[in-house]
Amino acid sequence: MPSKCVLILLDGLGDRSYEQLMHQTPLQAARTPALDYLAEMGASGLYHASLVGQALPSENAHFAMFGYEKEEFPGRGALEALGAGIDLNPEDVAVLAHFVSVRESKGSLVLVQDRPAASEDETLALIKAVEAHEKAGVNVRFVRSQKLDGIIMLQGNVAPFVTDSDPIRKGAPLVEIKPWTDYRQDIASCNTARALKAYLIDSYRKLKNHPVNKLRAKKGLPPVNAIATQRAGRLKTVVPFARKYGLRGLSIASSFVYWGLAAYIGLDCRKATDTKDPGKDIARRLVIARKALKTYDFIHVHTKAPDEAAHKKDPVAKKLVIESLDRGIGEAIGPLMNDPEVLIIVTADHCTPSEEPLIHSGETVPLTFFGRGIRRDRVNQFDEISAANGALGCLRGKELTYLILNHLERAKLHGIMDTPDDQPFWPGHYEPFKIEQDRK
Repeated sequence: MPSKCVLILLDGLGDRSYEQLMHQTPLQAARTPALDYLAEMGASGLYHASLVGQALPSENAHFAMFGYEKEEFPGRGALEALGAGIDLNPEDVAVLAHFVSVRESKGSLVLVQDRPAASEDETLALIKAVEAHEKAGVNVRFVRSQKLDGIIMLQGNVAPFVTDSDPIRKGAPLVEIKPWTDYRQDIASCNTARALKAYLIDSYRKLKNHPVNKLRAKKGLPPVNAIATQRAGRLKTVVPFARKYGLRGLSIASSFVYWGLAAYIGLDCRKATDTKDPGKDIARRLVIARKALKTYDFIHVHTKAPDEAAHKKDPVAKKLVIESLDRGIGEAIGPLMNDPEVLIIVTADHCTPSEEPLIHSGETVPLTFFGRGIRRDRVNQFDEISAANGALGCLRGKELTYLILNHLERAKLHGIMDTPDDQPFWPGHYEPFKIEQDRK
């Protein structure tokens, strides 16, 4: 059986069927000989990182796929701050933030456009105008991560249990910031809601009359006049991945949230760069993974390309991206397939519909295991429908991590305790039995 695992994660790969694709999903309609061969020579099934029907963001889905509980999740704001290299203390609250264009209507701010195009000089000037604020002992500052995106850091008696202000829908009013229902009497949560709202109001007032926006108005450009927020978070303490599952892990990915997630759970991280050719990108990452197997037992190879294509709401465009990825996988997967020590897994974190209105949806995604000793079923295509007939069945949540341990010959027989911690891998990192007893 294999001793090492390469998890190829095609972000947002799953989808729905569309008339323009002859009532097929983009994955079904795509020509994918490499992925189909892996399915034919391996075992397939379906996967959902939580409850079937529940639409998950990538960070929550990955957290579950890596074998962690939702109660341990720190919030995306905290993960992106880690990934962007922003100093984050355990008491700080980090909130995702980005600049938007809004208009006033009936005393509210209505979202007109997310991230309107702005030059670097414009962006820097606008950030400088709103980079710091203080309200009732809570310090608020905006730290840029990229382009018009950043992290709002809150320090003081604060907590992350507040609502988003971003409605994520054009033409909808921004959302009132309030503490979550279970925290409406919590002083820290109330402080956070008040301070964040005050900062966003102050930012709007500074931005709407800013010289940058006056000049943009003369040019007929939409104003960059407000900030929208979502997914507040704060760091927690978790058991590192290597200690929890006995595998030394590496993540190869290209965005802040995955870099932050790797840092949070103790995976090493290889920061990749996306180009306009997703096939070449995934091929390069698989080559890196192959070389890294000398050091690592578990390697996460990630691409965001299917998800980004689906967010453009064009099923045909997503189909073409999938075909590009398949070509890249076919180009680089050979040495991994020929290595008897390697377990190859291909799956996705969630479904991303290629039509409005949902951001992500809650259907299952296809899953394939390939490697020595894997039961071969009769599935010969890698897609959402064919995979349902596979031998793996339907896996959920951390079952994926347990099945990886199982196929790496690391699954502990339940009830055995070779360490004080009831870890799921075997053998554990136990202390050798000593003949001489301790003398007190």
